[in-house]
Formats: sequence, structure tokens, C-alpha cells
Amino acid sequence: MEYRVLGEGGPKVSAVCLGTMTFGQQNDAAQAHSQLDYALEHGINFIDTAEMYAVPPRAETYGATETIVGNWLARQARERIVLATKVAGPARSLDWIRGGPVALDRDNIRAAVEGSLRRLKTDYIDLYQLHWPERNQPMFGQWQYDPAKERPCTPIRAQLEALAELVAEGKIRYIGLSNEHPWGVMQFVRLAEEHGLPRVVSIQNAYNLLNRVFEYGLAEVCHRERVSLLAYSPLAFGHLTGKYLENPAAAGRLNEFENFGQRYAKPGVEPAVQAYAALARSRGISLTRLALSFVYHRGCVTSTIIGATSMAQLEENLAAWAYRPDSDLLAQIDDIHLRCANPAP
Repeated sequence: MEYRVLGEGGPKVSAVCLGTMTFGQQNDAAQAHSQLDYALEHGINFIDTAEMYAVPPRAETYGATETIVGNWLARQARERIVLATKVAGPARSLDWIRGGPVALDRDNIRAAVEGSLRRLKTDYIDLYQLHWPERNQPMFGQWQYDPAKERPCTPIRAQLEALAELVAEGKIRYIGLSNEHPWGVMQFVRLAEEHGLPRVVSIQNAYNLLNRVFEYGLAEVCHRERVSLLAYSPLAFGHLTGKYLENPAAAGRLNEFENFGQRYAKPGVEPAVQAYAALARSRGISLTRLALSFVYHRGCVTSTIIGATSMAQLEENLAAWAYRPDSDLLAQIDDIHLRCANPAP
């Protein structure tokens, strides 16, 4: 396992991060703890969760994932773990989370941090992320910016000031963004520098063979401004395992939960998956290995967030780290990308 520094002077994290959003829904506590133990034994020191989890979000499972992670964390040497979590943003109809929440203002951010600290059974969070922006922007499968949807929102400087208070109190150590766009990253960086506020060290965005939108604008911004990409959904909700090609009714979140995974319910997804699956077969490797190794070893990615619902899946995902695509394979991937560009933005 490799270890890399987040952003400019952030924590040193494993190049593979264990995501936990299945804990408390698809995985019970015992299964989740087994995954966490296995990940730690194989060099993963980076764990990502969120107050909103388990997924799909429901009032009945709100906070369940952090509670499961916290019960495990209480038995570990805390300094060995880089723990990341997120505050839920507004405008997602999550009425059970602080009544909405209506904003990423000081009161909501502080209440979210305090709740996460209790559930995680720790007195500090290594990386605290804004799960999605408060302002109007396309996200979670939306792909067009619509000025007509503008709405009032908490100024970014005020969000940074709220986070700065929590950093000063030692409750969080570093801050990050998630599901952000280039304008947002630049504003967070600029305002931090102008006003002596904490600088974001990372951005957690979707990045996989079906969605390379990050490369178009954010890659340059993050490289020049020293903001690290934490790539989530490297297997595109299971599409890039190939299981839905073989059996459209295969077990998985897309079939288990209604109206889930809208980002991948687009007409170009299946042809692209078929093309990548054929490429993997020509190389004698699984589509899972092709998809994961592409993201693992991509220059713009600092750490890749993987998730699993079984130990067999976790073992396969970690084994893919050892495979490095050669230049010819990368060229073939790019050929497919140019024919089937970003079918799931």
C-alpha cells in the first residue's frame, strides 16, 4: 500500500480508503467490523463515512454507519486511523436531519460535528467534509447548470469561518469538499487565503471509467491549488463489475432500492460497459480489476474510496491494487472513452 499526503500539509493517507455507506443497511455491525479489521490489516489507514449514512438515506438508519464505525474505533489505537466524515447539506428532503437541514450555516455545521463525534466515540475528526454544496449546482447525476434554480445560501466565507472555529477547538483537523465544481473549489481556496481561514485539502467526487468529468476542469484546478481528489464510486454502483450485463436483476443497490443510482440510468451506460468488459476480456482480467486499477493509479487521484457488501468483494477490490495498466491498455481505455465519453456524469 502507498501513503500520500492530502492537499498542502494534510494527513498522510493510504491510497485506498474504505468507504462505509453500506454499514447499517446492507451490512450489519459484525460484517462491518470484519471489513474494517481486514482493511486495517492490509494497510488501509483511511476510513470515510458521513452523518447521512447508511445509504439510501432513511430516518431509521440515520447515523447508523457512524455508530458502527465508532464502536469499532473505540477498540483501536486512534492515532493509527485517519477518520473522515461529512456534514449533510440542504435541499435533499432529509427532514430527519436537523429539520432539513436548511443551510450549511454555523449552527448546522456545529450540530453535525457534535453529533458525529458522539456517534464515532472520538474527540476529533481528521477530515471533515461538506457532503454537497448548499448553493445551486448540478449534482448526483444532474449534468446541467440551471440559473433559474438559484436560491439563497450561506456565503462560502461564513461556512469557512464556522469550520475554522471547530479547527481551533480541536474538534476537526482538516477540511474537505465533496461533489464540488471548479468554481466552488476556487472560491474556498481564495477566501481561505484572503482571510486566514482553513484551506481545503481534498475534494471527494465521483470518478470512474463512466464518469471522467473531473478531468475536464477540476483536474487542473486541484493540481494547481494542491487539493487532493478522493475518488468515490470507482465501480459505478456495480456497473463496472459487469454483473448487470450478465444479469440485469443481479443483487445490488440498483435493484434492491427503488429510484437509486439515477446517475447511471442513462442510455450510454450499457454500451460503454460492454466496451470496457470486452477490453478486460482481451487482457485476461476481470472488468472489476480493469476499472479499479485505472482509478487507483491515475495521476489525478490521491486516494480511491472502495466499498463492499461482502468480504469476497473487499478482497477482490484490494487485490486489484497490484495490477498497473500499461501504456497500451491506457490508450485503449482512452479510445473507448472518446467513443463513449462520460455516459454517467
